[in-house]
Amino acid sequence: MIQTFFPSLRDNPRAAFAATVVVAIALAALPWLLQMGGNRWVRMADFALLYVMLALGLNIVVGYAGLLDLGYVAFYAVGAYMYALLSSPHLMENFEWIAAAFPDGLHNSIWLVVPLGASIAAFFGILLGAPVLRLRGDYLAIVTLGFGEIIRIFLNNLNAPLNITNGPQGITNIDPVRIGGVDLSKRLVIGEFAIPSVTLYYYLFLVLAIAVIVVSIRLQDSRIGRAWMAIREDEIAAKAMGINVRNVKLLAFAMGASFGGVSGAMFSAFQGFVSPESFILMESIVIVAMVVLGGMGHVPGVVLGAVLLYAIPETLREVARPAQLALFGEELVAPEALRMLLFGLSLVLIMLYRPTGLWPPPMHGVSAAPPRKPAAVKPAAPAAGG
Repeated sequence: MIQTFFPSLRDNPRAAFAATVVVAIALAALPWLLQMGGNRWVRMADFALLYVMLALGLNIVVGYAGLLDLGYVAFYAVGAYMYALLSSPHLMENFEWIAAAFPDGLHNSIWLVVPLGASIAAFFGILLGAPVLRLRGDYLAIVTLGFGEIIRIFLNNLNAPLNITNGPQGITNIDPVRIGGVDLSKRLVIGEFAIPSVTLYYYLFLVLAIAVIVVSIRLQDSRIGRAWMAIREDEIAAKAMGINVRNVKLLAFAMGASFGGVSGAMFSAFQGFVSPESFILMESIVIVAMVVLGGMGHVPGVVLGAVLLYAIPETLREVARPAQLALFGEELVAPEALRMLLFGLSLVLIMLYRPTGLWPPPMHGVSAAPPRKPAAVKPAAPAAGG
């Protein structure tokens, strides 16, 4: 697995292990370095890890199986609302029988929430995948886009006649994550040393992101992963080779959706509030851009794309106005407009100069050594007496 994440060190396990140790130390120290600039920078790192999980989930559908999905944010929403409903007083306030069944309130452990979020999102992934198995290309994109909008509209309108989602007002008072009696919404004090809440969530999201990375890499090298890639390259040939295309496609939708469900549940716990406004179409497009511009089908590339495409706009949001004041003495362009302008320009430049992504997958079957020239064939000597 380590050698897979560092393909250039495939033939040197010690160097791959050393690189992994260096990356682990850097990731562990990152929140403390960001803390020097304030909690908002650590919070940005937290959200970047959530987007890494989302991008890796979509990479299974788009990068491995070659199925264009523009409604992936629906699974993010399903996971977020699942956690919100099971860890807030909303259901107890609107349904008396739930309040009677749980007199102490609905407070669920993370050990239940994570697998439940993955399972429910995987179920919705199968619901999406089953009707679209025969669709390809633009038609598949349109149907998945519609699925994402349907989920958002349902969440926005399921407040009557039964108030399930509280409609556009969203759900508040969502419980934070608690692990071993430690409330991650409060800073952890150990002696004279205090760990802020955003840093605690950072380490939780980092563990989950690493788990998703490990699963993605193992899937890539597995028999199922090779079947996904065979379908991506030529579905007819894959079917002729005996691959059950229907089941393999459904598995891709389910597995990709499960990562989105886990990320959504963590988003809900971290924010303490969810509403349909967080799951608009633009979110799906950004996640697709992370996969495509990072390098479809390549786990390190997708991670890089997710981090950069989230970090660049958010960093520009923070520095756009101070930079204009320092350079020109006044704000010439609104920070939000400048942020989107530079963000769009960066996407165009990447597509022009790196069409396969910032970190594309290695080309299989292509040798780095130059091809050998065929040996010259000496002409046969003329026969004697000829």
